[in-house]
Amino acid sequence: MTPNRIRKHALAKPGSWVDSPWEDDEVVKVGPEGNGKIFVFLGRDTVGVKAAAGREAADEWLLRYPDAASVMPYIGRSGWNSLTLDGRIPDDELLSAVDTSYALVVEKLPRSRRPEGWDKGGA
Repeated sequence: MTPNRIRKHALAKPGSWVDSPWEDDEVVKVGPEGNGKIFVFLGRDTVGVKAAAGREAADEWLLRYPDAASVMPYIGRSGWNSLTLDGRIPDDELLSAVDTSYALVVEKLPRSRRPEGWDKGGA
C-alpha cells in the first residue's frame, strides 16, 4: 500500500479535503474548509486513523497486528491508531480502516456540517 493510494481513497469520500496544519504533515479532513475534522493522518510509512469509537475496541488492531499497529501519541486514548503501510496489514483492511475512520468522524459532526452525499451505510 502506498500513501498516495490511501490519500486517493480518502479524498474520494464526500466532503473530504487535504490540509497541512503542521509543517511536513498532511491530513485529510471532512467538513467545511476551515472547520473540518481530521479523519486520516498521512505519513510516509504509516496512516493514522480513528480505528474505533474508544480505546478498548481500537485495541483489536493491536492484537491482530502487534508489529504493524500502534496507539497514536496524544490522541490514542480516543481510539486513534497508527497503521504501517509496509504490507504487514492487507491493503483491503487498510482501506477499510480509512472508511471506518471517515464514518466515525462524520457521525460526530453536527448534521449541518456533514457532507452532502454521505450516508452511514455507504461510508
